[in-house]
Amino acid sequence: MTALKTKNSKLKTRAVPPRRVAPKRSEGGWRKDVERILITDEQIARRIKTLAREIEKDFRGRETVVVSLLNGTVIFLADLIRHLNVPLRLDFIGVSSYGAGTESGELIFTKELRLDVRGRDVLLVDDILDTGKTMARVMARLKLLKPRRIKTCVLLDKPARRLEKITADYAGFSIPDLFVVGYGLDYAERYRNLPFVGVLRPHIYKEVSGHAKK
Repeated sequence: MTALKTKNSKLKTRAVPPRRVAPKRSEGGWRKDVERILITDEQIARRIKTLAREIEKDFRGRETVVVSLLNGTVIFLADLIRHLNVPLRLDFIGVSSYGAGTESGELIFTKELRLDVRGRDVLLVDDILDTGKTMARVMARLKLLKPRRIKTCVLLDKPARRLEKITADYAGFSIPDLFVVGYGLDYAERYRNLPFVGVLRPHIYKEVSGHAKK
């Protein structure tokens, strides 16, 4: 498996695993909607343990405020922080830009931070870094609160669609330009509960032009 290296980080991201066909379930389940499994739940679990070790090295000795973006990050977040052996506090920022389709609109903040992050180390956690628009807006908002430093962690990095000059300090997997769902990622608020990251069949979203821009 080829290792890819993100900018501004010593952490190596994992290349996309070999193509896998989604196993059978009932016809009324996700099988008819998911073309194939891109990253299995076992691969995700192993990678999260590695990410946690890298984060611990950088945040050792200081209390960390973990800031998570709602809603797609919650599954990744829960698994990640259980492996972090550092003192931490947890808060959430709510953002909305997707609606029911795949075209992003104006970014709206639906929840503000409750904790004071002034002078503190912040780890910003998101599910996927796509165009970078959401991450850039959230980073700008956090910097106004004057934290000591901000580092970013994402499960998935999709560099082919980047529009903003932004990279993640910690990234789980680098993926090609595919429409993915599962493990917290959704299409029209569906598929978040799938235990893996899978590729959505194009006919599911073909009536809406373009991809989600995050």
